[in-house]
Amino acid sequence: MSEARAKVLAYLQAQHAMTIASLGEDGVWAAAVFYVNDGLRLYFLSAPTTRHSRNIAHDARIAVTIQEDCADWPQIKGIQAEGRAVEIAGEEERRARELYGAKFPVVGKLAQAPAAIVKAFAKVRWYRFEPERLYFIDNSAGFGHREAVDCSAPA
Repeated sequence: MSEARAKVLAYLQAQHAMTIASLGEDGVWAAAVFYVNDGLRLYFLSAPTTRHSRNIAHDARIAVTIQEDCADWPQIKGIQAEGRAVEIAGEEERRARELYGAKFPVVGKLAQAPAAIVKAFAKVRWYRFEPERLYFIDNSAGFGHREAVDCSAPA
């Protein structure tokens, strides 16, 4: 495994939210969602009525960013990626739920969650984002420093 890929995988494990940029009939849109990763593959959930979910149904191509909040240029660190998102079901959805529940315990223990959370989860769909191009940004290594990660390489 390349050093850049190892950094990205560690970063994905440490973070929780990503911003999705999508395009639909009403134009471009950005939305933040929680995610879980399985290698470079990212899973998230959302109601199919949200603008970003409708956009994904219209055009599966999206871009995502994952970054920490910081106040100084040299502290900027994160991921930029583009690829495709699709709604999933069956065994892959079960796997996504399992991974998501491990990262976000309220999902893993849904039977014990507050009624409002259980009701909300009954309305969501699960999605997979598969990156085609991915960059790791790290300004601590130099202003504008970014490393490309081979998304087609085996884990």
